[in-house]
Amino acid sequence: MARTITSILYGLIFIVTILASIAQVPASKNQGKIQYGSSEGSLRPQECAPKCTYRCSKTSYKKPCMFFCKKCCAKCLCVPPGTAGNKDVCPCYNNWKTKRGGPKCP
Repeated sequence: MARTITSILYGLIFIVTILASIAQVPASKNQGKIQYGSSEGSLRPQECAPKCTYRCSKTSYKKPCMFFCKKCCAKCLCVPPGTAGNKDVCPCYNNWKTKRGGPKCP
């Protein structure tokens, strides 16, 4: 009887140990990184408009900024964080150029 109870206790300790180690494994590959919601390919198409609205909020050229930001977001599914810069977070967004070689995405 005591041997059965001891076996059950060891089994429970083993199961709890396994569950605790599983709980420490990151749920996704993006866990532990800075979460801007804008890493390459992380957005869904319906998330582009709000991200672009914030991205273009401080420019005086809102219409063209929004047009190109939405176009870039639709292609790359990424919008860099902040209102300017930080394009290194989204290589696709950063590397898309105009015919003249300038940046296409704001």
